[in-house]
Amino acid sequence: MLHLLAGLICIYAPTCVKVAYGQNEKGERFLCTAVPIDKDTSCPVQSLPVQITFSFFCLFNFSKQQQMRANISGASFPNELRNLLQRRLEDLENQLLKKVSELEEEKSQLYNETVAHRQRTDSTLNSLMNRISELEKGGAGFKSPENFKISLPLRTNYLFGQVKKSLPEMYAFTICMWLKSGSSPGIGTPFSYGVPGQANEIVLIEWGHNPIELLINDKVAQLPLSLSDGRWHHICITWTTRDGLWEAYQDGQRLGSGENLAPWHPIKQGGVLILGQEQDVVGGRFDATQAFVGELSHFNIWDRVLRSTDIIAMSNCSSYMPGNVVAWTDSNIEVFGGASKSPLELCEDRLFDN
Repeated sequence: MLHLLAGLICIYAPTCVKVAYGQNEKGERFLCTAVPIDKDTSCPVQSLPVQITFSFFCLFNFSKQQQMRANISGASFPNELRNLLQRRLEDLENQLLKKVSELEEEKSQLYNETVAHRQRTDSTLNSLMNRISELEKGGAGFKSPENFKISLPLRTNYLFGQVKKSLPEMYAFTICMWLKSGSSPGIGTPFSYGVPGQANEIVLIEWGHNPIELLINDKVAQLPLSLSDGRWHHICITWTTRDGLWEAYQDGQRLGSGENLAPWHPIKQGGVLILGQEQDVVGGRFDATQAFVGELSHFNIWDRVLRSTDIIAMSNCSSYMPGNVVAWTDSNIEVFGGASKSPLELCEDRLFDN
């Protein structure tokens, strides 16, 4: 049965040598390839595993037939032919083993690549899950809800913060904040409040080489503040609708005051309060040249004029008063366009700056 199978395979075996015919003791005939003794024995061997297998069977079957003929005729099997066949068998065996080794190595490489890809994928997914978890926690990493700052590092029209709640109608206010900016010329717009029909309801802006201005209902007062030295400063602005009286404080000192700033005008409710941009329309159409560049913290609004002693106490870090209209808490402030929140120990940072 083995001889019959080998014989059938031999019919299809590709080779570069001549065809030989054989017959076993049962009268079964075979067609195989053979190498003449007096010819060149350096016939190249096919490298494909299936071809190697066919040629291997052909040579094996041819060798067996020659040995049978020699046994029947009583003649000895030619040593030269035996050696030639032995070399052929060894070459084919070596090629077969080499091919198997290559396939095993390729299989190992594919496995290693698959494992490495899976590890990279798992690592990326873990990083994303950790980031999602951090975002979901929000300000859980801050020591207290107000101990954070927002950073606006570039003068663009897309970095800004927004206070989630709007303002009620007000007849007086005090707005206080800490800010740090080294931008020049002008620190830009630390905050703006726009309402339908009036985008400049309340705006604090230093644009170009102009002095810092406070706008209320698009009416303007110039403030004698200096904030572009790259250090933390505490500023407060008070205003009342009666006679349009205003005051401006920097680091606890009252540096300016005036009157007739939008007198008898109530601050309208239902607007949008933006940090870091000036609004040309309510909630948008920002101008990059008017953008604030720096850091902001502790932005609070009260619906009354605070006493100077309260303002001084906040400026020297001896007390902290959250606003009764807008309080600086992580849950109340959103950031957009690449602006960021980060922890801040404000008084420690200020001492370090000084």
